[in-house]
Amino acid sequence: MEKLYEGKAKIVYRTEDPDKYLIYFKDEATAFDATKRSHVEGKGIINNTISSILFQLLWEKGIKNHYIQKVSDREMLVWRAERFDVEVVVRNVAAGSITKRLGIPEGTVFPSPVVEFFYKNDQLRDPLICEDHILLLNLLPKEDIGKVKEMALEVNRVLSLFFEEHGIRLVDFKLEFGRLPDGSVGVIDEISPDTCRLWDMRTGEKLDKDRFRFDLGDLIEGYRRVLEKLHRG
Repeated sequence: MEKLYEGKAKIVYRTEDPDKYLIYFKDEATAFDATKRSHVEGKGIINNTISSILFQLLWEKGIKNHYIQKVSDREMLVWRAERFDVEVVVRNVAAGSITKRLGIPEGTVFPSPVVEFFYKNDQLRDPLICEDHILLLNLLPKEDIGKVKEMALEVNRVLSLFFEEHGIRLVDFKLEFGRLPDGSVGVIDEISPDTCRLWDMRTGEKLDKDRFRFDLGDLIEGYRRVLEKLHRG
């Protein structure tokens, strides 16, 4: 298959069907604009499995996304999508960059979810942007900005309840969106401990990539525990 793109954590291949791509999940962990990186054996398998579970859940709840099926331990088949260069972050609890930008103590529970937009641009280090910036840079049609925000909040509602049922708090997460072959907007990329902050609801232990970022414990152990909790449910 023709390789279309290779990123920090995944490789995208073209298939014989022009409307379908194959995503291969790698074992690479990166942080701080890839200045910190490591090979973590088994990470790709776990992220592919968790992403498959969560994308399937979104389909069951009527939320469009690019997922078709998991085809191997490390691969999922997806619909081709024209990616929007906007990352959407939904925050339920203060953690990460918002604590530094706004001086909010980590762990502060927000009265309602906070939605932020970031310009997906490695050279600019993915800066925080507003809706006017999205229009100025022509990153999304005006009519789709509200749609993307609405979908992100619905994803948050569905995933928050799902994780809570399995003893995990969904602190925040990043979503990417794109235009699917039928012209509709859908969630793309992955939903995994690489893109979500996930805390154990009983102990408060961090089970996501912050373990790697800040040397808080074995990365793969945290990811495995997320998967084990989801499977136990």
